[in-house]
Amino acid sequence: MRPLKVFYNSACPVCKAGIDGQRQRMQAGGSCPIEWIDVHHNPQAAAALGSDLEQVRERLHVQDSAGQITVGVDAFAALFQQSPRQRWLARLLRLPGIHLLARGAYNLFARVLYRWNRWCKHW
Repeated sequence: MRPLKVFYNSACPVCKAGIDGQRQRMQAGGSCPIEWIDVHHNPQAAAALGSDLEQVRERLHVQDSAGQITVGVDAFAALFQQSPRQRWLARLLRLPGIHLLARGAYNLFARVLYRWNRWCKHW
């Protein structure tokens, strides 16, 4: 089975801290193999998703073993689904009303964070 691929941007301090914490939780839980792809250090990796680098810098992207790509809240749900102690969170994020609210909140937060990172010249 191909590992789950997580595309993230380590140039964003908030994103890096979140991914570092998630990696530690998943390694401690012995969950499925994950390929962590940092688009800051490997910008050409965005092409594998068929996405613009700036889109991948702005929002978390996950590619599952079948090649399906999820973005934003759906990407987090896919990632949480692979972590035994966070499967409840994946189910919660997929509930219709909560999914709608979480998606809106994440998209707004991601847009503001992206602009802040650009203003701070993190990349």
